Amino acid sequence: MTTKATEALPISVQNVTKTYGPVNALDDVSLEVKSGEFLTLLGPSGSGKTTLLMVLAGFTRPDCGSLKFGDDEVIRKPPHLRDVGMTFQSYALFPHMTVAGNVGYPLRLRKRPKDEIADRVERALETVQLGGYGDRRIDQLSGGQKQRVAVARAIVFEPRILLMDEPLSALDKKLRDQMQIELRHLHEQLGMTTVYVTHDQREALTMSDRIAVVNHGRIMQLSTPRDLYERPANRFVADFIGESTFLPVTRDGKEVRYGEKALRYSGDLPETPDLQLMIRPERVLLSEDGPVEGANNFSATASDVVYQGDSFLLHARLQDGQQIVMRGAVRGNRATSLPAVGDQVTLTMATEDTVLIDGREV
Repeated sequence: MTTKATEALPISVQNVTKTYGPVNALDDVSLEVKSGEFLTLLGPSGSGKTTLLMVLAGFTRPDCGSLKFGDDEVIRKPPHLRDVGMTFQSYALFPHMTVAGNVGYPLRLRKRPKDEIADRVERALETVQLGGYGDRRIDQLSGGQKQRVAVARAIVFEPRILLMDEPLSALDKKLRDQMQIELRHLHEQLGMTTVYVTHDQREALTMSDRIAVVNHGRIMQLSTPRDLYERPANRFVADFIGESTFLPVTRDGKEVRYGEKALRYSGDLPETPDLQLMIRPERVLLSEDGPVEGANNFSATASDVVYQGDSFLLHARLQDGQQIVMRGAVRGNRATSLPAVGDQVTLTMATEDTVLIDGREV
């Protein structure tokens, strides 16, 4: 199997639009995927992420735009001439073929010699940890094994681009978590440029070099997992990636206030008339000793306390009626000292965790 990232191809999408009647499935999308990169298209159902993947694969012809793999314009090329590997949500395995028959199918289409097919199939199966499974029937495999067979079939002819359409959605959570790590390690081993579609934000954060958040056929933000989580470009991204609550704030120049309280914050202020404070539950602390000097402090009343074993969720109502949520770790016998509903509490947030975003709906 290929092991060098230099053999991978970059992808360039320029001004691609696809409409279905009055609906813009893709709205003037431009995107650059680096050679050897693992890029995830993340968004809710109907956002356009799968349509974009189908454009890359050649199964959907856009209304206009440019698509290049390396220096080759492929917008008019049919799927079988694009030389990309692809896995599908349903696996799309042939039930009447053995595992080896399924994996070797792309090579038979390319009329490779039988000895070469046998050798490549076995190497592909070993790559996905299914060595020796070639003679098994598809109905003898578990869900995770079927997914590995689908991946082996996609990589057996050594494509330089791999496209994956929600390949783990049919698996249970434990196996899904395991396969996320396996696919990431496989990508590092093979070095193919990989474009991966999912609606699961935790999956995207776990696996990706970069993530493109898609909504209404447009890319809301394209960045690293850490930047997306810690510095979202707008409320949609902040709300879709992780858990957040939002407070309306006002500003006068560089001063930002929540009610009468001046906020300490880090980073630049977005240019927007609708500025909001994003509050991640794990970035808020419960102070048992009152306000913390140098932090942003909020007086609140506990409205709900949820014990979750290793952590707890505290829902608190601020003095103006706004609700925020904090998540704290439970250590030792800490559960016995958690706030009760109705208790007055002080919540604090460090300056570096005080993130102000564009609160407009986009």
